Amino acid sequence: MTFVVAPPATAGETQARALVNSADAAQHIAEGSLTDAPLGRVGLEIEAHCFDRADLQRRPGWQQITDVIAGLPTLPGGSAVTVEPGGAVELSGPPFEGAPAAIAAMAADRAVLDVAFDAAGLGLALLGADPLRRPQRVNPGPRYQAMEQFFAASGTGEAGAAMMTSTASIQVNLDAGPRAGWGARVRLAHALGPTMIAISANSPLRGGQFTGWASSRQQVWGQLDSARCGPILGHSTDDPAAEWARYALKAPVMLVRDGAEATPVLDWVPFAEWADGSIPLGGRRPTTADLDYHLTTLFPPVRPRRWLEIRYLDSLPDTLWPAVAHTMTTLLDDPVAADLAAEAVEPVATAWDTAARAGLADRHLRESAVRCLEIAAERAPGELIGSMQLLVDLVAQARSPGDQFSDTAVRLGIDAAIADLWQER
Repeated sequence: MTFVVAPPATAGETQARALVNSADAAQHIAEGSLTDAPLGRVGLEIEAHCFDRADLQRRPGWQQITDVIAGLPTLPGGSAVTVEPGGAVELSGPPFEGAPAAIAAMAADRAVLDVAFDAAGLGLALLGADPLRRPQRVNPGPRYQAMEQFFAASGTGEAGAAMMTSTASIQVNLDAGPRAGWGARVRLAHALGPTMIAISANSPLRGGQFTGWASSRQQVWGQLDSARCGPILGHSTDDPAAEWARYALKAPVMLVRDGAEATPVLDWVPFAEWADGSIPLGGRRPTTADLDYHLTTLFPPVRPRRWLEIRYLDSLPDTLWPAVAHTMTTLLDDPVAADLAAEAVEPVATAWDTAARAGLADRHLRESAVRCLEIAAERAPGELIGSMQLLVDLVAQARSPGDQFSDTAVRLGIDAAIADLWQER
């Protein structure tokens, strides 16, 4: 999702400049991390796994998917369409004032996308992890080739491949808000993580097997190195811009770009060492463009991109993602709701692994989830009451969306459960 901000510099643009040292890099990161602005704008991104409806084991090829996208009409909600490494299709919506407008626009774009892919014999499945196929990259982009090599060299090749090609999410993007409230806002965005993971868990299977985790997507992300994918909070939670700078400079460089080429960095080189000249990657010192690109290779659960990008939610069915998007927005943007939510999630604010593994089977997470949904449901506009009620009723039974998919998979088989996702529309 792209808020209206100046795009980061690229290697060939005149605004890129050489970095003096790591302190210079830290200042560049901190200055661009969050934008001091009123709350209100909401943007959504939704990823969906792409299947050949005649052969669910086969991944549609890059050309087949991009041909469908090339033939799309103008999307009514203004979303951009991109393809993830494993062929998942992502809609990235522009920012709207308030969650209802963002949800309505995304729903309209989802409908157009589904029709186009259905006509091509393809289906888009809204699940947090691919329940059937093994990881396989179909996107030929040099970025993803380099990422594969980086993960393999760092000892996380299997998890890296699964993350890139077998996981999908819904991302909620919110304004950073006034500077004085950044610390509390970023803390709450993190503290909500375990509860919202439990609520949205929708990936009980991966690669044809039940994993034993409520969110197999989050399980995969947890297997990657925390320097790149862990929470950013640490030393100074009252200054998230500085904390993001520290996090980014400690994180290892994944790749070095030279024009359209991308060379993986196969040794562990924190960006700070490159910036300070200790290790001249690519035979040179880094520029601000290299630093801006480095930030795009970091995947914490809450990522500062001038706005806040909430990255920890599983992809969800069309009946439920509007409720989750409303809940996430309400608990962060409504000041009364935020205070109530902070109190509700405090006992489970760091229970990331428990949320991913046990989900709502954990009593403390279930209590937090019920309370958070109660807070959000009380503030739901009329057009979202139906979706909210479905989610409230589901969680009241200590069930997540993934439990519903599991039931169908056990009863009819995984293939039929996937096909059932399209028949529900």
